[in-house]
Amino acid sequence: MAIRKSGPLDAMVGAKIRMFRINRGMSQTVLAERIGVTFQQVQKYEKGANRVGASRLSQIASVLGISVGDLFESSGDGVSGLNSPIHLLAEPGALRVLKAYVRTTSPRVRLSIAKLVESIADREMEDKASTARAEAVSRGFRAQG
Repeated sequence: MAIRKSGPLDAMVGAKIRMFRINRGMSQTVLAERIGVTFQQVQKYEKGANRVGASRLSQIASVLGISVGDLFESSGDGVSGLNSPIHLLAEPGALRVLKAYVRTTSPRVRLSIAKLVESIADREMEDKASTARAEAVSRGFRAQG
C-alpha cells in the first residue's frame, strides 16, 4: 500500500477548517469531541499535516454548520500561498484582530489600528534582520580568527 502524504490542498482545507471553527467560537477540543478524535488530531488536520478522509470531512462540515464544498471553495481572488486570505485568517489571533477592527466605526481609528500593527510588524522584521546581520558578522570574525 502506498503512503499518502498531505499536500497543498490538505493545508488549504485545514486552514479553512480552522477559520470556520474559530469563527464559530469553537475550541479544537470541542470540535474533536464532536467528531470523535483527539484535539491533537484536529491540530494536525488544521495544519495540513494529516489528510482528512471524506467521511471525517463530512462530520467536520456538519459540526461547523457548513457544506463540504465550503472547505474547498476558493476566494476567487487569485491569491495563493501564504498571503491568501484563508492562510492569513488561519494565523493565531488574526480573526480576533479582524473582528475587533470591524467593531470600530471611525475611519481614523481603523487607520490608526492598521498603522500600529504594520509598525509593530515592521519593527519585528527590522529586529530580525539586525540580529541576522550581527550573527553573520560574528561568524565572519570567528572564521578569520
